[in-house]
Amino acid sequence: MNRINPEQGPLLLTIVRTTITKQLGIAAKIPKTTDYPWLNELTATFVTLKQKGKLRGCIGSLKAHHALIDDLQGNAISAAFHDSRFPPVSKDDLDQIQIEVSLLTEPEPIVFNDEADALSQLKPGIDGVIFESGRQRSTFLPQVWEQLPTPDIFMSRLKQKAGFTPSYWRDDVLLYRYRVDKFSEAEYAK
Repeated sequence: MNRINPEQGPLLLTIVRTTITKQLGIAAKIPKTTDYPWLNELTATFVTLKQKGKLRGCIGSLKAHHALIDDLQGNAISAAFHDSRFPPVSKDDLDQIQIEVSLLTEPEPIVFNDEADALSQLKPGIDGVIFESGRQRSTFLPQVWEQLPTPDIFMSRLKQKAGFTPSYWRDDVLLYRYRVDKFSEAEYAK
C-alpha cells in the first residue's frame, strides 16, 4: 500500500457513506473515481461505524486482495448490514452514524519467546495486532488501544475475541503487527 495523502481521506469517507446510502435505497451520487488511479491499488481496509460514540459495526480485510475502491465498498456494506454483533443500519440511523476508514499495511510476524516477550514488543497506539492459535484468529486495530491501553489488557481481550480465556497461551500462538492510516468523519468535521 502506498501511503494515502490526508487530503484523500474525505474522498474515502464519501465513498463509504455513499455506498451505505445507496444500499439503503436512497439516491446518492457516487464520486467519479476514475480520476483517482490510486483507488485501484491493492489495499486492505477496515470500515468502522460509530453511533453516539459507540461501536456500531466494524468489518475489514487483513490482507490486500482487492482494489482499494472494491475493498472499501465491500467492507462498508458488511460493516453497515452484516456485522453479526449489531442490527443492520437503517435509514433512521444514517444521520447518526460516524464513519472511520483504516488502510492497513501488510501484516508482519512478531518473533517472540513467550507471552511476556511478545507483550514487551507491542507498541500501544501504533500496532494493530492479529492473534492466531489453531483455527482461531482475531484482530484489533491500533485505535483499540484507546480503550485497552496496556499490552496485557489488550492481549487478554484479543484472546477473548478469538474465543479463548484471557490467560490462554500455547506454543502454537502466532502474532502479527500492522499499522494503519486512519481517516474519520469526526476528524474532518473539526
